[in-house]
Amino acid sequence: MSLSVAFAPGLVRIDALRAAVLSWHIPAPTQTIRGIRLLTDAPRGSGPIASVVRSILRANPRIAPLDALELAIVAHDAARNEHLDSLFLSATLLQESAFDPSAISSAGAVGLGQFTVSTATEAGVAPFDARSAIAGTARLLAEYVARYRGPHIDAYALALAAYNAGPQAVAFYHGVPPYAETREYISDIHERLARLVDER
Repeated sequence: MSLSVAFAPGLVRIDALRAAVLSWHIPAPTQTIRGIRLLTDAPRGSGPIASVVRSILRANPRIAPLDALELAIVAHDAARNEHLDSLFLSATLLQESAFDPSAISSAGAVGLGQFTVSTATEAGVAPFDARSAIAGTARLLAEYVARYRGPHIDAYALALAAYNAGPQAVAFYHGVPPYAETREYISDIHERLARLVDER
């Protein structure tokens, strides 16, 4: 099938099939490809990965459904490897970058996990590599959760505070720092997490 479009002074032919093939995004290998449309359109109750895929596609329409699926699976596996709640990790990554591997903030944080260059170097993370950034974020959050875990402490809130403001600020204030940005950050992630849990 081809389309002909008239332009002066001549005729330009556009082969629609060729154009579609050349513009098609070839995704990286994923654990599953069949049923991707069913996954992205899946109703509530379809599982945590489907919930994360839908949230990624809502938050970042530039990401293709297959890429969203791959990122959701990578995040799920990275969280499981670190004994971290997978939806907590995904909610954090949604807040940080909307799962955009090329994100750059005005403060100079980069990549999917929004690492500063110094933090990425210390953590051994390649910040613009999605798999490395997801694994690094999971590792760092798991380390913070383990550090702050206690019988009367919200370790997840403190882990988020440390991720946002730094562990030195958490130590100095003996808890969540009184910074408006950090408190809003924690609240936003808790809201994202609640939506992911509700939709899974």
